[in-house]
Order: sequence, then C-alpha cells, then structure tokens
Amino acid sequence: MSQLNEAFVRFSNVQKSYDGETLVVKNLNLDIAKGEFLTMLGPSGSGKTTCLMMLAGFETPTSGDIRLNGRSISNVAPHRRGIGMVFQNYALFPHMTVAENLAFPLEVRKLSKAEIQSKVKRALDMVQLGHLGNRRPAQLSGGQQQRVAVARALVFDPDLVLMDEPLGALDKNLREQMQYEIKHIHESLGVTVVYVTHDQSEALTMSNRIAVFDDGVIQQLAPPPELYERPQNAFVASFIGENNRLLGQVEDIQDKTCRVRLDDGSLVSALKVNVNAVGERTTLSLRPERVAVSPIEGDHPNVFEARVEELIYLGDHIRTRVSVCGNDDFIVKIPNAHAQARIDRGEKVRIAWSTEDCRALDAAAA
Repeated sequence: MSQLNEAFVRFSNVQKSYDGETLVVKNLNLDIAKGEFLTMLGPSGSGKTTCLMMLAGFETPTSGDIRLNGRSISNVAPHRRGIGMVFQNYALFPHMTVAENLAFPLEVRKLSKAEIQSKVKRALDMVQLGHLGNRRPAQLSGGQQQRVAVARALVFDPDLVLMDEPLGALDKNLREQMQYEIKHIHESLGVTVVYVTHDQSEALTMSNRIAVFDDGVIQQLAPPPELYERPQNAFVASFIGENNRLLGQVEDIQDKTCRVRLDDGSLVSALKVNVNAVGERTTLSLRPERVAVSPIEGDHPNVFEARVEELIYLGDHIRTRVSVCGNDDFIVKIPNAHAQARIDRGEKVRIAWSTEDCRALDAAAA
C-alpha cells in the first residue's frame, strides 16, 4: 500500500444536503491512498453511502471538492470516471451470459475482440468461474452472481473500485467466504477499494483502514486493531465489537489515568482518553475478553464481586452475563479451556481488569 499522504482520492470540505437545510454529510475531509482498502462503516443514515455515491458521480456535493488521482471529478460524468462498481443487487444484465456481462464494459471502451476475450477469461478465472461463462445470471447461485459482479467491476482494470453493501444479500457462511475472496483479490491486484457496510465484522476482516461514520461525520479513522483496541469516543466503542459501558463521574486525574466514581458508588481506575476535568461525566469502555475471572491477588487494580446471571456456551468461549457495579448486563468472555473452573448461574465470582483496558470516554452514550 502506498503512503497515506499520497492521496489518490481526496474529499475536501465536502458537504451534502438533499433539502437545503439538513446536512447528510458534514465538512468531510478524507484522503485515501492508492492501493488502500478503506471501509466506510456506520449505521443507516450516517452518511457513508452518500459519500460513496458522490465519489461514483451519482450524487453531487452541495459544497466542497472530490479529487481522483489529482484532478477534480465534481463535473465529470460517472461513466467517464473509470471507476468499477459493485452493488448489493449485483445489477447484472439478465439477457446476457456471464461472459457477455463482463465483455460489456470493454465493448463500451472499444477494445478489440481478442483483447476482450483475454480480459474476460482472466477476470472469470480470478473469481473461479471460468467454466460458467456461457450461463445467464438466473442460472447462477447468489454467491456466483456476486462473483460475476466483482469480476465485471475489475475486468477493465480500473484504478478504483467502489463496493456498496455487496455481500448484504448473502447468507452468513457465504458472506464470510466472499469477504476473504474480495480481500485476497484486492491484495493480488493492488487496486484501490472503497467499501461501504454497516457490518462491523466485515469491516474489521477486510480493511486497511476504517472510517466510522455517525450523523454525517467521521467519528474515527484508523486501522482495524487500533479502532477496536483504542476507540476514541463512546459511539465508536459501542459500535465496534461487544463493549461494556459503566457510567460515572471523574473524581481524580493523574497524567494518563483517572479515577471514576461510578453511579453505584464503586471507584474504578481507568485510562484517560476523552475526559479533561474532575467532575465530568464519563462512559467507561471495557471489552468483555479483557475481564479476568478469579484473578490472581494483586494483579489488577480494579477488582469487584459479581453475580453470575447467565451462561451461554459458544464453543471457543462461554459468554457470561454478570451483575456488577450496578450493571446487570456486564459481559465477560471466558475461554473454554480444560483447566477453566466451572461457574454456575447465581454464583458469586470475583472479576478484575487493568487500568489500561478500561477507557474513560465522553458521556455521549450515557
């Protein structure tokens, strides 16, 4: 992947309003590097799809500029932008064979017959459908149709491919399989991909970086591990992965850490991330897998007694819901190891976590 300061796609102060009053996208500034796989992630109505449609040329920014490979494309028609597109509904021509569907964008570009045949064969082989070129879309499964849609978006060697919820219509197993296939195609071709989804696991699996959208604004832009391990606000922490929230007030600040008095009176030591002053309300964020059960004495600064409310067996771990610190929906993920002591519903257990794993964020989600 190129250095991120070499912007291949650049959104500069882009805003979008459909009614002249409400901004769906607010002052967006975003650079995407050549060869990057960037995912725009967020709930419905967060502005992510509107950003993709503006980049594709199907929507026009109300203000601001979008540049592709150094030139403004605000006044360039969609078909002249040289961008490949993959949609959730595949958008294949039903009256054409698979090979004819792939040949169409090449014919529009007036390539020779021999070159078209060569490129179609290469694209079909890339998605492992070389033997189905003569079939029509209706004769294919949903997963096969989606492979054809991906191949058609790549067949004319675009520098940029946009994907809008492309796996949303597939079942869970097929969707996971296609995630890896698209990821491997991206890695082998080096093409720049901008991907839109509301599925956080999909974004974590495939992306170099993820832009988390909410209310028309990027809340955080980071690689998947950083986004998951170090969320910068309460929205990102709750939207990405499973997350325990504890509400309280900052009682003391010490350099990079703080002490928080929870609403039930408990005192917690946390990493100071998005709080600035004593007396502020805060949301503490803590991942379930970071909580230790029956900890070794002295290993953790935060140790509490909890009551086991529910145990759900999930194969590799046991999802345990406990009541602690005034929260009846506190989740602990206990690895399903042979040495793990059995815990029963209704039992009292000691749980603990480190200061570094507990992040003091804004009170927005409170």
